[in-house]
Amino acid sequence: MDLVARAYDSPDAQKLIAEVQQEYVTRYGEPDVTPTDPAEFEPPRGTFLVGYLDGIPVACAGWRAHDSDEPDFRDGDAELKRMYVVVEARRRGLSRLLLAAVEQSAVAAGRRRMILETAALQPESIALYISAGYQTIPGFGIYQDEPVSRYFGRDLP
Repeated sequence: MDLVARAYDSPDAQKLIAEVQQEYVTRYGEPDVTPTDPAEFEPPRGTFLVGYLDGIPVACAGWRAHDSDEPDFRDGDAELKRMYVVVEARRRGLSRLLLAAVEQSAVAAGRRRMILETAALQPESIALYISAGYQTIPGFGIYQDEPVSRYFGRDLP
């Protein structure tokens, strides 16, 4: 898989983001309504990656910076957002490659911890994060009081 930094609002990123939002609708009955601004994913305070197989966009993920001036965050936090692999490309280890690349990008930008929110109806995501060394952390953001929400973090090397 070729990973390329793209603008959050680029056509390939938007295509994949629409697909992940549809996945949320299928699993939870509604899309993720966490406020996101494409500018949050621009270096140096964020990055958005799109993965390509044979020139076709099949995966995406990005991070955006947070610091202690925001409630529930620490200086150096990077929040993982829109991690997704299309159905046809799953079970090939692409999500693990994508997660590692996102983490490397955050480290290169000086971020010290990757954090994320997922939910109980995404057991495959939870398994990935736990196997990658993520541990449960306190909730943050608009879903922190939702009983199905799960929060994970990992200190970055």
